[in-house]
Amino acid sequence: MEIAFGSHASVTPAFSLSTRTNSSNSRSFGFSASLLKVPFFGCTSSNFYAKRSINYFSRNPIQKSIKCSVSQATEITADTTSKLTRRRDIRNIAIVAHVDHGKTTLVDAMLKQAKVFRDNQFVQERIMDSNDIERERGITILSKNTSITYHDTKINIIDTPGHSDFGGEVERILNMVEGVLLVVDSVEGPMPQTRFVLKKALEFGHAVVVVVNKIDRPSARPDYVVNSTFELFIELNASDEQCDFQVIYASGIKGKAGLSPENLAEDLGPLFEAIIRCIPGPHIDKDGALQMLATNIEYDEHKGRIAIGRLHAGTLSKGMDVRICTSEDECRFGRVSELFVYEKFNRVPAGTVEAGDICAVCGIDDIQIGETIADKSSGKPLPSIKVEEPTVKMAFSINTSPFVGREGKYVTSRNLRDRLYRELERNLAMKVDDGETADTFIVSGRGTLHITILIENMRREGYEFMVGPPKVINKKVDDKLLEPYEIATVEVPEEHMGPVVELLGKRRGQMFDMQGVGAEGTVMLKYKIPTRGLLGLRNAILTASRGTAILNTVFDSYGPWAGDMSTRDLGSLVAFEDGTSTSYALASSQERGQLFIGPGVDVYKGQVVGIHQRPGDLSLNVCKKKAATNIRSNKEQTVVLDTPLDYSLDDCIEYIQEDELVEVTPSSIRMCKNPKMAKKTGGRS
Repeated sequence: MEIAFGSHASVTPAFSLSTRTNSSNSRSFGFSASLLKVPFFGCTSSNFYAKRSINYFSRNPIQKSIKCSVSQATEITADTTSKLTRRRDIRNIAIVAHVDHGKTTLVDAMLKQAKVFRDNQFVQERIMDSNDIERERGITILSKNTSITYHDTKINIIDTPGHSDFGGEVERILNMVEGVLLVVDSVEGPMPQTRFVLKKALEFGHAVVVVVNKIDRPSARPDYVVNSTFELFIELNASDEQCDFQVIYASGIKGKAGLSPENLAEDLGPLFEAIIRCIPGPHIDKDGALQMLATNIEYDEHKGRIAIGRLHAGTLSKGMDVRICTSEDECRFGRVSELFVYEKFNRVPAGTVEAGDICAVCGIDDIQIGETIADKSSGKPLPSIKVEEPTVKMAFSINTSPFVGREGKYVTSRNLRDRLYRELERNLAMKVDDGETADTFIVSGRGTLHITILIENMRREGYEFMVGPPKVINKKVDDKLLEPYEIATVEVPEEHMGPVVELLGKRRGQMFDMQGVGAEGTVMLKYKIPTRGLLGLRNAILTASRGTAILNTVFDSYGPWAGDMSTRDLGSLVAFEDGTSTSYALASSQERGQLFIGPGVDVYKGQVVGIHQRPGDLSLNVCKKKAATNIRSNKEQTVVLDTPLDYSLDDCIEYIQEDELVEVTPSSIRMCKNPKMAKKTGGRS
């Protein structure tokens, strides 16, 4: 970034700002000197750009004596407005980023360099992703706590999900911390979820350290990424102090970090120094009445329910009698049976915890997320946690197929109801309502993936049930119908851009940005699109782009109803009778479309066995056997079958239409027609 001042004898001095993103792309803005005092892109400090130029856009390494303006400003405000103090020996941070930008890998490196593990201890990759589904999918679903010690300072680290469907998890966690590490990919730059988590962090007034990760990628473009991140801060109305962020360049997989992209240290030392320097300690009332907000809930078979949160004021001790408050009028009493703090990668028993630290409390069996553990006599509740409303709903019902009870342990409506309402205790962004019948429940979430993860967990626990197609949750305001819109970002090679643009246009998407990414001939398209248009879109985009496109979405806002749209052009192939599929029947059936099953598979009447090659459903007999005659043929005909389509749970939920259901059991996932909404099928074969 360059700043130049120029003047002529008879001309008003001008201020010129040039932001150089790469050799072929530069932008410049001109301002007269008289305009320097008015807000520029949301910032009001007249020396702001000069300060950023010196501190953060310079190629020279920053000296360790530099202080971040965020922590300075926060400390001054705290000292002048109240008697509250800051703890210097603790830092509470959340690591936030878009999905797949390297948060969990970076935490791995931080844990290893802080000597959390023994030298001879085997440590698997992405140690924080402890859940089986997280490991299989390569994404973080649940936020998790750990801590490290660096130069006598304890750093509590919370790894958060990167997918927008789990934004509720991120919103809760921001209550526990004073600052965030915003991890941004060195090629992609800020993505939709980066915007969401940064917006929430800025609303909380948190200090932000920007980590440009994967700096060792061949097509890395750090200047562009830092500039784009800075523009995002401005766009989200960040304060001058928040805009004055520290930038750290890192390679999480190599465990290196530095203050310039070309000069990385051999370890993550510069990152740890930035955390200590730029993120303030917790703001506490050490001698005040006890206050702790339950931000997360875990369950242990021996200890029962465990409440996790940060202690805001006072001191909490093992065996202490406390008051649990939802509001000032709703309070009950309890006792702390056990108390834990986070040390390295484990929970460690503690006798006493002082304000500012993150701890886990046992003994209060009925505590809920958002409730306050307060002093027994004079405690007052903290503001409860607010999470954005869900946008997608799905109907869960008991399994009514002929195969019910073959594989699952829990098949009744009472089992289903108990499990769904138990999920609400820790999943704040989800809602459950009773459906039209006693055995149907409407589950609402932040997106299809949010609900799909719940379905996957339930089937692994032994539940059998049926799920209807996802539907968006609309609103009515002043007699106008509003529906949710999302920002969709698609990365696609130039040669496949045409079909993708056509597909998004059919689904009422409106493009508002298009730009090249890196040197690989990839284009990034940004659309504002109704959530309805995203249902079933992922597979359609992969088909249109030959499997090369990457789709990311994040909720934007509610807007006017966009009109009718078609999300699926082809019908289904439906089994005509119960039985076992045969090669003979499938050989003729595959001429009608693509099949989901192979020979020797048990099917029932009404089961969806394939995709019809035309609109409308078609009933097939996939169990037909070859007629046995007493005439011996010279040679049996060789049957060649196509490989059946292997649809995952996510694929099935994307595929089904209004009159179809997904049957979920511990071992199988099938699709079938909804008997309550039977439609006339196209015919029989």
